[in-house]
Amino acid sequence: MNQLLRALPGWSVWLLGLMPLAWLVWLVFFGGLGVDPVKEIEHRLGKIGLWFLVGGLAISPLRRLGVNALRHRRAIGLLAFLYVALHFLAWLILDMGMLWGQAGRDLLRRPYLFLGILGLALMLPLALTSNDASIRRLGRAWRRLHWLTYPAVLLGVAHYLWQMRIVSTEGWLWLAAVLGLILLRFRPR
Repeated sequence: MNQLLRALPGWSVWLLGLMPLAWLVWLVFFGGLGVDPVKEIEHRLGKIGLWFLVGGLAISPLRRLGVNALRHRRAIGLLAFLYVALHFLAWLILDMGMLWGQAGRDLLRRPYLFLGILGLALMLPLALTSNDASIRRLGRAWRRLHWLTYPAVLLGVAHYLWQMRIVSTEGWLWLAAVLGLILLRFRPR
């Protein structure tokens, strides 16, 4: 497994990571999104973002089990940011039509949106500093900054759970996975 991960070129992670977006674009153009395509676009982008957030969290615990995907963590994190940002933009542009008053009323009516926006705001500095120049410039502070990953993921899961009227089994599994991965990350070696 490690040999396969080491041999996997960085561009292939990006290619694989962009496939769900390509599929979503395909569905948009060929009418595969059902009766409420805007809602479907929003939900799919958010769910894919959550997949990548959890995938990024899984890299350190998997390393303890002998599976080393550390080389691809940056790509996975940036893909997570991409999908979460697109999720937000789908809400702002497609759903709210860039009508700021309507967006403000929607925020007040659905407070879980604040959690998602705060999670995205925490991810922004992570995405902006996920490059070699920032790592060199920030030194040890870069690692401390990237601890924002944990509250960002927790906010994303809370946003996902709160938007459900009744939390499904899938929702509880997402929460259990995230809490489990965070606990594994902080467990002594």
